[in-house]
Amino acid sequence: MTGENVKTLILVIDDEIQIRRLLRGCLERNGYEVLEAATGDEGTSEAIRAQPDVILLDLVLPDLDGLSVLRRLREWTKAPIFVLSVKDRDTDKVIALDNGANDYLSKPFSTSELLARLRVLRRYNQPAARASVFCTGSLQVDLSARTVKVRGQPLKLTVTEYSLLRFFVQHAGRVLTHGQLLREIWDSEEVEKTGRLRVYMTYLRDKIEANPSKPELLTTVPGVGYRLEVRE
Repeated sequence: MTGENVKTLILVIDDEIQIRRLLRGCLERNGYEVLEAATGDEGTSEAIRAQPDVILLDLVLPDLDGLSVLRRLREWTKAPIFVLSVKDRDTDKVIALDNGANDYLSKPFSTSELLARLRVLRRYNQPAARASVFCTGSLQVDLSARTVKVRGQPLKLTVTEYSLLRFFVQHAGRVLTHGQLLREIWDSEEVEKTGRLRVYMTYLRDKIEANPSKPELLTTVPGVGYRLEVRE
């Protein structure tokens, strides 16, 4: 993703040839360049060689555990990694996200949802490093000035509320688990503090959402965590 005329390179690591064919066809029709790997070792080697912009990783591979591959990749690459897996329990999703995955889609998955997530990455990848001002929907956050506006009006947040929102902005479009949020804001993963997180999510939604009971910006991923959606 280094230039407007350069295609985004996606590496698909999956042992199911039907899935690879499906993804290749879908992605190439939408302007992506695709590489394939059928095993964890092959995928790791291909990732080192090709330096892909995005990696789609299956957790069930014939030679290595997918989480091991994920941890290997995260030792050296910051490329977004999407986990695609038949494992759809909340605990599986949390473990993958806590080990460095940017997102998790359960098989069978919707290609339209995958494409939407990829568009988010292309439009707003690593926002804090690219610009100090983040905008999504009616929300504007200026990280350098530490100011927040909703529908053009200044918004007053507490220190904790701002810290929580800033962390979401720094990872916009990515699912953040309860554990990641608790570690970042309260330096703890104690389960009993999840209630405190929910309280502060309610505070934030009351201040930034048009309809807090049906949030469109700070959305819930049931059993896993939350995501700050990137919208026009």
